[in-house]
Amino acid sequence: MDGKLPKAQKAYKNIDFLKSSEARVIRVLAEFLEPTRRFRDQKIEDTIVFFGSARTKNIEEAKKDLEAVQNRLAKSKVKADPDLQEELEFAKNQVFISRYYEDAVELAKRLTAWSKSLTSNHRFVICSGGGPGMMEAANKGAIEAGGKSIGLNISIPMEQYSNPYITPELNFEFHYFFIRKFWFVYLAKGLVIFPGGFGTLDELFEVLTLIQTEKILKRVPIVIYGSEYWNQVINLEAMVKYGTISKADLDLVRFCDSVDEAFNYIKDELTVLYCSDD
Repeated sequence: MDGKLPKAQKAYKNIDFLKSSEARVIRVLAEFLEPTRRFRDQKIEDTIVFFGSARTKNIEEAKKDLEAVQNRLAKSKVKADPDLQEELEFAKNQVFISRYYEDAVELAKRLTAWSKSLTSNHRFVICSGGGPGMMEAANKGAIEAGGKSIGLNISIPMEQYSNPYITPELNFEFHYFFIRKFWFVYLAKGLVIFPGGFGTLDELFEVLTLIQTEKILKRVPIVIYGSEYWNQVINLEAMVKYGTISKADLDLVRFCDSVDEAFNYIKDELTVLYCSDD
């Protein structure tokens, strides 16, 4: 044959291959190695991770929604309309839970300001799941205090957008939940669990399981914030009662109901655990 064949495409430039099931292990490694490089470049070694609902609104938005329902109810000819009454009750609950959004902003702000004052090599950077709601609140507080903030986002069917308070160089988008969870835990020196749903419960109990089974050997202070909400959702005392966990396991978490309480607990714990040379 005359002439030469064009150069074959290198495997690592073959997009169809990289998206195939055969290349899944490469994609998994990419979600491990690419963040490794970025965290190193940004000198991120210690994080305080905030978990919580993506659906929680700030107090202004929640009150606006409540007012809209109240106005519709006032104009309705059927004052006992069950659908509107249900909407009203839901809107009231959203105003109630929006206070946790505001608390998350303030707590992240105070932790960031404290971290910036440290003279050791430890700089505790606020990290969230990168989306709206409580995640946005955490990133917002860190940025308002003049610090960096991390967003570990995830691609899901109902697309979760990255909130605007993430440091651009620390804005991540994951495909694999288990790699995202690895990055939540690997750098974490403290955790704050704000009111949330299935995802928040999943994250909380996976971390507790890893600590309980000593797969995580470092000490990580864990705050469960908002006992009025959480006491309706989980009952750890019942687990002790029925012998499914030990009484000592209750010491793995600290329930807090104010920014002052949560801040002082995390600050004191991290100071003892990681800043003793300051």
